[in-house]
Amino acid sequence: MALTPDELAAVVARDIPAGSYVNLGIGHPTKVADHLPADSGVVLHTENGMLNMGRAARGDEVDPDLTNAGKVPVTELPGASYFHHADSFAMMRGGHLDVCVLGAYQVAFNGDLANWHTGRAGDIPAVGGAMDLAIGAKDVYVMMTLFAKNGSPKLVPACTYPLTGRACVSRVYTDHGIFDLAGGEVRILETYGTTPEDLSARLGLKRVA
Repeated sequence: MALTPDELAAVVARDIPAGSYVNLGIGHPTKVADHLPADSGVVLHTENGMLNMGRAARGDEVDPDLTNAGKVPVTELPGASYFHHADSFAMMRGGHLDVCVLGAYQVAFNGDLANWHTGRAGDIPAVGGAMDLAIGAKDVYVMMTLFAKNGSPKLVPACTYPLTGRACVSRVYTDHGIFDLAGGEVRILETYGTTPEDLSARLGLKRVA
């Protein structure tokens, strides 16, 4: 079976190296915080100015002044710190993050990322800090559904939507499989509810790597 967003978030959390400094993008990537082991040593960074963010807040834990960049109430871990928005972006742009996890409209086989605008008239662009993260993080993981509502692939030979960054994505996590894009070659690492051969055929991959 294809993975649910929470199941996929658990897989992403599993693969984040221990002790990493990590930014989680708005939307489904924020779920990764709920699945990080307590002993992982992972330090979560938010672009609105926080280090050592914890999981999503529940019940009496909710503090309206303590949120992630997506305005979701969160908890804080021991040693959490707060800083100006500009300092947060300096961390992102300065190469201080080991991993960022972003959503996407499309990812190209060579690692190009499109996640801020569909290009359609009337759509509201929402770049946020995605361009800074795509260029500044040492590894860019994308977490998305593999196919759009009309069945078209979102992992494509070349992006047709406006780009956020070029050749910046190292790995793509989807409900149907995980793909490594290192070296410009698509390698299928895991599949869910399907086979590598079927995924390769649907995506138009030349071969199963």
